[in-house]
Amino acid sequence: MMSQSKEARPPMILRRRTNSHLPDEIVLEILARLPVKSVLRFRPKSKRIPFTFQSGYPRLVGSCNGILCFTDCVTSKSKDVYLWNPSIRKFKRLPDTCLTQLRTLVIGFGYDSQSNDYKVVRISQTRVKDVLAREVEVYSLSSDSWKRVGLGMSWTPNAFSFSFNGILAFPFVSGHLHWMIEMTEEGGGQERRFTSMILSFDVNSEKFKELPLPDDEGSFIVTKCVTSFKGKLALIKFGYGVQPHSMLCSIWVMKEYGVLDSWNKLCVLPVDAFIDFTGFTNYGILLIRNMPRLVSTNCELERKYKSVLIDPETLHENEISIQVNYHLDVATYMESIALLDGANVVFH
Repeated sequence: MMSQSKEARPPMILRRRTNSHLPDEIVLEILARLPVKSVLRFRPKSKRIPFTFQSGYPRLVGSCNGILCFTDCVTSKSKDVYLWNPSIRKFKRLPDTCLTQLRTLVIGFGYDSQSNDYKVVRISQTRVKDVLAREVEVYSLSSDSWKRVGLGMSWTPNAFSFSFNGILAFPFVSGHLHWMIEMTEEGGGQERRFTSMILSFDVNSEKFKELPLPDDEGSFIVTKCVTSFKGKLALIKFGYGVQPHSMLCSIWVMKEYGVLDSWNKLCVLPVDAFIDFTGFTNYGILLIRNMPRLVSTNCELERKYKSVLIDPETLHENEISIQVNYHLDVATYMESIALLDGANVVFH
């Protein structure tokens, strides 16, 4: 037995001296597992769109995987097209096309899942000896260049009016871009015939085809446009209602892509005009600017529009406080780190 016990000592902590920097492969593995918002949370805030157009009115062409595509609202006068990822504050101006003398009709933006590439499709028009000629170009982000693509479809020779209905942004659904085309044809004598079609472009194969329209001869249609509803192709028809100066908006959804019999009429809604239709949210809720109402402001009555969210499947309606301008472009958006590098990419 010891006469005096040793003084108790605190436990020893062994510290291993390590380098403060982790290997790059470990860092990449950690970052790859973090949400984009967590990775980008410490970046300083970026402004309103960081580029300008000649008209001063940029138009949203489309949105894919966190990249937004913009062009000039007056597309026939300006050839500028920009790709922008707001999450990483980088944008890119596309190179000029070789068809600068042609009048731009429409532009579409989509993602090629087979080659992991983003593509911009431009359809232009010119008149040669009183005959309308149309050219198609496709821009590839991976090659950073434009190339001509054959339309592969013959338009009716009697069509003298050819327009793309662009009330809403042209939808990218099931790997395809879509445009509503409305044509006026001359028949025998002084007769004129109005026809419509949905033009579809496969971003992977770069081929065009025509999609069938639902048969709805029972109502008088003023105009039509295509959009997307919960990831499916949707058709919006605007026609006159029973009441004077009233309009009806019928919403159709193609349940099985490319199949005529899968068109289903979702609902019919009263609207003041087709410009009131703003678009769908990612959850299928419809955002519209509804009929004006009289509001008392400073002892005076003012006519103000109300903005509402409508569930087209239940017709449940909720008014929102935000005033929606009918010039507003709407598209679903997700945060991503796409467009990180490449030629002519600008950080802002």
